Amino acid sequence: MADFVVCTIAGQRFELAREQVERAVAGTLPEPLHEHFVVIVGRRYPPKQVIALVTGLDRADFATHQARRVLRRLGFPTGRRPAVAAEPQATYQARVMPHGGREAEALRPYIGKWVAQKGIEVLVAGDTFEEVYRWLEEHGVEADGMFRVPSSEMGASGWTSWSLEP
Repeated sequence: MADFVVCTIAGQRFELAREQVERAVAGTLPEPLHEHFVVIVGRRYPPKQVIALVTGLDRADFATHQARRVLRRLGFPTGRRPAVAAEPQATYQARVMPHGGREAEALRPYIGKWVAQKGIEVLVAGDTFEEVYRWLEEHGVEADGMFRVPSSEMGASGWTSWSLEP
């Protein structure tokens, strides 16, 4: 992971730092994901949205693979949405937990946040119900559900903390 990278995007030279990218997306909700994503401070963003925010470039001036490459060089994880969800293996977790535990893993980065989901995919996450609702309205996206992810692993499991001692 580099502290900063020097790169050329759309014929322009940029020196980009990891902290600069994190500041650029702070307070900005991710747009709907199509195929590729980058994870910044626990949120999945379209790579072109991030590079456009940090450079001021028009998204039509560069390709997604360029954006992904720059962001990977800065140490941000990138990925691709699966076309079809993989079948869960026949483990205890797969038999007992909803969606074989995949939903719990998908929600883990959003502990304490409000989320909107389509199936088990998190469409958007925010600090308030209003912020998430506004994002759905602005992007014309319908969610299957919207809720606040419990603020702790224990709360998510449904267990409460208690003692047998008086």
